[in-house]
Amino acid sequence: MKLKIVFLLVTTLILQGCVLTKIASVPMRLGGAVVSIVPGVGNSAHDAIDAAADGVDDIPI
Repeated sequence: MKLKIVFLLVTTLILQGCVLTKIASVPMRLGGAVVSIVPGVGNSAHDAIDAAADGVDDIPI
């Protein structure tokens, strides 16, 4: 019985990493989409923010 509880807790902690990186990267991507509206510098700022969000998604938590 205790082994099942430990297994459930470990599985929950492993899956939580995906949720934590999404919590950080989704607002970044939303901000990049808003910034991309600005004429001239919008697309380059959006690309930089999108690259940073990709980096956050790649963090192995």
